[in-house]
Amino acid sequence: SPAPAAAMAALPAIKELGPKHICLDQADEGVKRIAKSLPWYGPKYSPHDVPSFYDISGITENPEVFQMVVDFFVARYRAQGAAGPTHIAGFDARGFIFGPPIALALKLPFVMIRKAGKLPGVLVSSGKYVTEYSVDETVMRLGSVKAGDRVVLVDDLIATGGTALAGFDLVDQLGATVHEFAAMITLPFLDGVGKIHAYKEGKFKDVSCFTMVDDNSIGPEMCNDPPEGTQRMVKAEDAKEVMDKIAAAAAAAK
Repeated sequence: SPAPAAAMAALPAIKELGPKHICLDQADEGVKRIAKSLPWYGPKYSPHDVPSFYDISGITENPEVFQMVVDFFVARYRAQGAAGPTHIAGFDARGFIFGPPIALALKLPFVMIRKAGKLPGVLVSSGKYVTEYSVDETVMRLGSVKAGDRVVLVDDLIATGGTALAGFDLVDQLGATVHEFAAMITLPFLDGVGKIHAYKEGKFKDVSCFTMVDDNSIGPEMCNDPPEGTQRMVKAEDAKEVMDKIAAAAAAAK
């Protein structure tokens, strides 16, 4: 017979990081566990030239921690009752990992915010915008949200705020309201939340941003770069040999 469903994790205490920016208490044991499940890589082993690129597979490959992350989001919005969101929208692509289980748990529609060229039908475009990595354009399906809808925008992290603002604009153009922006990780030194609230002379200054883990809580010890000289891409037939070398180097370093 199937195992009984585990009890949902209770939402930890909330701290205010700034105006309309709330984050979970970094001293909470659950939050610490999430932070220590997020390895990062330097530019040599990342898809983009950034000082640290967080690997959310540390969350997705650990069912207990993944469930905790989802539970924390769900607990926040379930507690809001009838005043809570009517839709969950996720950003392509990592918002598609966290958004659907949140939406399913809340019995709400999940809406895709996709990169241009990926969705069929009649679309609404954000126009071009700049992120910490590139120049992008995102779209939503016309009619996916409408006037009166309250939409939570979900992504894995907030950095400069460029992607988030594209979502804000799309929801606004479709006549709906952004209920909240939610992300697992915040990088406060890039002030993405401040940029959201300053955008268009403060158009979205009253929209709260909710995050779980401050990147300062993750720490340098979570760097997962392999030994110097390890190739970034290896052939499938060489995978076991490379894995054994990495494991041996890690054991010798202890």
